[in-house]
Amino acid sequence: MVYAFTINSTSFPAAKVANVGQLLNLALPLALTGAGLIFLVITLKAAFDILTNGDNPDALKKAYAAITNAVLGLIIVVASFLAVQLLGVVLKTNILPK
Repeated sequence: MVYAFTINSTSFPAAKVANVGQLLNLALPLALTGAGLIFLVITLKAAFDILTNGDNPDALKKAYAAITNAVLGLIIVVASFLAVQLLGVVLKTNILPK
């Protein structure tokens, strides 16, 4: 038996994506939120490691390196977001709603 269904924007949310700009509308806020949460978790874990391993220099180096990597990762994510926004302005498309 074959079941057929129609794809419209009310029954299938992916049908709302018609071009790359709309796809970025959905993906960029989720990616920024995920990057922020990952940054928070890594920073809190590294801070906990600093507090608990204050007498171990190797553990302190690892914790400081984790904080440095987390900050650099967040900077890269924000810079890529700004690059996509700039690309949208240059191409005269509205990537994210205002």
